[in-house]
Amino acid sequence: MHPFYQAELKQIRQNLVLMGERAIEVVRFAVQSLVDDDADLSGKVIEMDDRIDELELAIDSEAIRYISLRSPVASDLRLLTMAMKACHDLERVGDEATTIAKYARRMHDNYPPKNLRAIPTMAELVIEQLRNAMDSFISEDAQVAYSVPKQDRQIDDLHRQNYRELTAAIRQTPELTEQLIELIFISKALERIGDHATNVAEDVIYVLEGDDVRHTEAVKRSVQSGH
Repeated sequence: MHPFYQAELKQIRQNLVLMGERAIEVVRFAVQSLVDDDADLSGKVIEMDDRIDELELAIDSEAIRYISLRSPVASDLRLLTMAMKACHDLERVGDEATTIAKYARRMHDNYPPKNLRAIPTMAELVIEQLRNAMDSFISEDAQVAYSVPKQDRQIDDLHRQNYRELTAAIRQTPELTEQLIELIFISKALERIGDHATNVAEDVIYVLEGDDVRHTEAVKRSVQSGH
C-alpha cells in the first residue's frame, strides 16, 4: 500500500481512538457532576460533547473520501465501515452523557438527590465497558471485545433494579416524584451508553474476524460464559 494511503487510514484510526477517549471522559464527568452536585462540571460536559460531534463529522468525511478515491481492499473496507458505525455510537454516548449532565444541573438548582441507588455503580461499569471496547480496538484483541456484552448484562440488571426501587419510592414519597423520575431517566441513559459500547465491541469483532456477530449465538455465548 502507498505510504500516503497508510497515513490516511492511520489518521482515521487515531481520530476514532481520540473520540473513544473523549466519550469515556464525558461520561465520567457527567456522573461526577451528579454525585458531587457540581453545576460547573455539568456545563463542561455540554462543551465536551461538541468536540465529540466534530470528530464524528471528521471520521465520516475521511472514511467516505477514502472509499471514494482509494478502492480499499476488504480488510481496509471493514475498518472504514466500522469507523463510521462506531463513531456514530460514540457520538450517541456523548449525547447521553449530556442528558445526564442536564438532569444533574436541574437537580442542583432544585432538589439535590440524597440517594442515587445503583447509578454510581452503573457508571463505573459503563466506563469500564467503553474502555474495554476501545482497548479491544487499539490492541486488536477480539477476546476483550467478546467480554463487553457480558458487562452489558450487568448494567441492564442494575437499571432494572434502579427502576424498581425508584418507582417504589415515588409511591412512598410522592413529593419527590420529579426528582425520582429524573433519576430513572439518568439510569436509562447509562443503560443506553452500555448498549452503544456493546455495538462498538461488535464492530471491532467484525474488523478483526470478518464476522458480523450482532444478534448471533457467538455474542449470546459470551454473555452466558464470559467467553
